[in-house]
Amino acid sequence: MDFNLDGSLDVLARTPATLRALLGDLGEAWVRGTEGPDTFSPFEVVGHLIDGEETDWIPRARIILARGPDLRFVPYDRFRHKARNVGRPLGSLLDEFARLRAANLELLGSWKLTARELDLPGEHPKFGRVTMRQLLAAWVVHDLGHLAQVARVMAKQYTDEVGPWVPFLPVLTDHPVPRS
Repeated sequence: MDFNLDGSLDVLARTPATLRALLGDLGEAWVRGTEGPDTFSPFEVVGHLIDGEETDWIPRARIILARGPDLRFVPYDRFRHKARNVGRPLGSLLDEFARLRAANLELLGSWKLTARELDLPGEHPKFGRVTMRQLLAAWVVHDLGHLAQVARVMAKQYTDEVGPWVPFLPVLTDHPVPRS
């Protein structure tokens, strides 16, 4: 599939409501469960997505659009949310994420990006040259990956409870090495 900005915006706009539908008002065991040490719980995924709204996708898009002499992105702290969200209820994170995402998508839409602008470069600290198109496509895939992760982490909370069905439930076995 070729990149399509409108389709990408449609997917990105759905993530907050999808997370709220899946996680809203669930007990702590569901939202704080993990796949093991150093892996994200669904709560932490929401915090991580908030960090992306504040310090990753739109700030990097702005660097690209500025077309200044320094196109290098600021390194992204994937774990900033751990200290930032201590003691917060999940509902407040879901509200914050929805608000930030809506504002970011409104801003992105207001830019009315052209094909030429989608091909403008930035410089990722690890990957080197990337385009606006690649950045925005990665944002969509990042969201979808974390939605899948939330479902996988939740499913794994019942690994011991499903008995003999484990081999027939790939969500429990297709990710043998957990990661955040």
